[in-house]
Amino acid sequence: MSEKIKILLAEDDNNLGSLLDSFIKAKGYEVELARNGKIALERFNEGNFQFVILDVMMPEMDGFTVAKEIRAVDSKVPILFLTAKTMKEDKLEGFALGADDYLTKPFSMEELVARIEAILKRTNTNEKPLNTSYTIGKFSFDPETRMLRIGDEENKLTTKENHLLKLLAKNKNEVLDRQAALRSIWGDDNYFNGRSMDVYIAKLRKILKADDSIEIMNVHGRGFKLIDHS
Repeated sequence: MSEKIKILLAEDDNNLGSLLDSFIKAKGYEVELARNGKIALERFNEGNFQFVILDVMMPEMDGFTVAKEIRAVDSKVPILFLTAKTMKEDKLEGFALGADDYLTKPFSMEELVARIEAILKRTNTNEKPLNTSYTIGKFSFDPETRMLRIGDEENKLTTKENHLLKLLAKNKNEVLDRQAALRSIWGDDNYFNGRSMDVYIAKLRKILKADDSIEIMNVHGRGFKLIDHS
């Protein structure tokens, strides 16, 4: 593969985390290790990951809560849970949250990598390792450079405009949950941040007016939907 698959690994056990980090990297993947759930969610919101591995029992925020937050803003990224538990209810909860697989400790590192490769093959993520740019109607959008282009016109987005459009583009033609987007970008879904987000939505609508096949629709009581009619 031309670019390395980027994996977010959330594991609070220092020894196991370091071992997994080194082993997965040795297999040709790029890995970012987070030592608790809160850090893991922050890293996910800031980065561009193609795979997520979450320990279920973590301080600050457990793996199920992290997965729920991730799924609210990204319905497609593969998630694999690691747990010391063997409770059937935990496995059911994990799959209900959109897990792609579940591995119970202790496990072999070779088995973990085999599971990762099987999921990537099934989801075709390994065929497009870094989805760093998006096509939105006649626009091309590159979140890495914060650049939104149409024809010869270029718009350099602010950090928040960029993050918001990235979430909308990731969930194109699907509803982006308002509260989840607020927590992802502003860190809190309070009223004042909500008003601020409405201002940024208005700014994005103004830029996207250059292509009348694109619209950001309000979905009452739920959030926003980036619709591409092209």
